Amino acid sequence: MSGELTASEALGLRMTSLLLRPHPSIRPGTVADVVQWFGAMQAQDLASGLWSLGARLPGQSVADVQAALERREALRTWPMRGTVHLVPPADARWMLELTGVRSLSGSATRRAQLGLTEADEGRAMDVLGEALAGGGRLTRAQCLATLREAGIGTDGQRGYHLLWSASVRGVTCVAPNVGTEQTFALLDEWAPESRQLQRDEALAVLAHRYVRGHGPVTAREFAGWSGLTLTDARRGLAAAESALTTVRVDGEPMYVEAALADLPRVPLDDLLVLPGFDEYLLGYRDRRLMLDSAHQQAVVPGNNGIFQATVVRAGRVVGVWKRKIGRTAVTVTVQPLTTLDAAARARVEEALGRYADFLGLPARVDWLA
Repeated sequence: MSGELTASEALGLRMTSLLLRPHPSIRPGTVADVVQWFGAMQAQDLASGLWSLGARLPGQSVADVQAALERREALRTWPMRGTVHLVPPADARWMLELTGVRSLSGSATRRAQLGLTEADEGRAMDVLGEALAGGGRLTRAQCLATLREAGIGTDGQRGYHLLWSASVRGVTCVAPNVGTEQTFALLDEWAPESRQLQRDEALAVLAHRYVRGHGPVTAREFAGWSGLTLTDARRGLAAAESALTTVRVDGEPMYVEAALADLPRVPLDDLLVLPGFDEYLLGYRDRRLMLDSAHQQAVVPGNNGIFQATVVRAGRVVGVWKRKIGRTAVTVTVQPLTTLDAAARARVEEALGRYADFLGLPARVDWLA
């Protein structure tokens, strides 16, 4: 492939990097494969995170993915931007040390707003560490009750702040749900074989993983995704340059993994149904390649940070969907954002059928227009 790409060609490469099309370097077969590929995958909303994995692991069910998380193929924590991601367990600690701690910069101000002291926060770390020691696993409610019993207030947003702080500081991590309840465990016990990386090596590893899972991308996109400064983002990309190559997209230089540089130009016509909180959109600040500005409001109503699940055709958002899971079926409501003829709608319903198979339920599809 030449170094000069059209927007459509760049989008095709992105869909390949995102493992939403076949990739020449990897055919992921496990949750660990997928999460290792990306380095970190958005998982603030657990149901979205599960389908993000399922969409890249054809034939696996939600029970298969949940079992993999119980086997600790990946764990959830707050490695960057104050947002929950799935990360490889062995990489959680160095990622927290590299990017997670940046979200602690406003911790003192937030503590003051909540009426907490630094001593309160430190005591909360000790209390949670003691309660979870020896393989313990507590639900969110149990963690908060434990803090209250120790005389630490959890009302308002205090409890959330303390649980977040404990994970960002590397004391705890988010373990798989018990039923519908989020649980916490000690990071040292959940991920005992942590990798140790020097800062420059960590920057290079994170940069390489971001590019291979999202490219073509700019240094600014990497900085936005990781929460690093632009200086550190550029430093990481420079350190990873042997695995990367540069292409130009409508005249702008962007990084892509070297293995994709000569990929044949295959027209995009895939049709996918993706969760709202997927790296497909959340992995970028500039989403113009994937999302028409006229559809921004439908995908992120009120620009409130809550992303709707998307219907994606040829790499572009063409609709949004919502699901309601019942005991005997999953009902999906689809809102087209562009004209979808009968053939296209049939393809959407087929894609939603794969999502229903992932859940192990029959699907009922309702169209809003």
